[in-house]
Amino acid sequence: MANKDYVKRGRGSSGRKPTRKQAAPRRKPWRSGLIAILLVSVFGYGLYTLSTDPEPPAPVVETKPKPKPKPKVTLPPPPEEKWDYVESLPNREVEVQAKEQVVSEIPYIMQCGAYKNAQQAEARKLDIAFQGINSKIRKKEGSSWYRVVLGPYKFKRDAERDKHKLQRAKIEPCAIWKEAQ
Repeated sequence: MANKDYVKRGRGSSGRKPTRKQAAPRRKPWRSGLIAILLVSVFGYGLYTLSTDPEPPAPVVETKPKPKPKPKVTLPPPPEEKWDYVESLPNREVEVQAKEQVVSEIPYIMQCGAYKNAQQAEARKLDIAFQGINSKIRKKEGSSWYRVVLGPYKFKRDAERDKHKLQRAKIEPCAIWKEAQ
């Protein structure tokens, strides 16, 4: 059985002549001209009414009843202040007793990196030196690591201050611990 091509059959290749659609009846040109003239005249009238100044309205005289006089309200005198801090604060002194700082027997150290080669450790030491802090490079025997160490610090507070200074300079991470001797 032969295959039929249904697509071509629908396009007019079957031998039929294409039918011609009849054109819609043309409108008469005088109607569209009349509509155009009417629209232009309405637009012109609108512009004319906008350009002319309207007559000012006649002044309206209204008689308003006179308001009754309001009784005057007298304010009471300001109250007496019961606090005297305005006068007493400038003459006052505050005594603060600071806690004693505990001095550790074992000093604190801060390590800011451990590196496999000496060049990286020297670069970190240089970054720390630009912040005005002295550091050392330590290498233990039998180890291949170079540690960048700051300290020893007598107080942990001093180590924390230097750590925060390095954090502000984006030099991280640094760890604080007690030095093992």
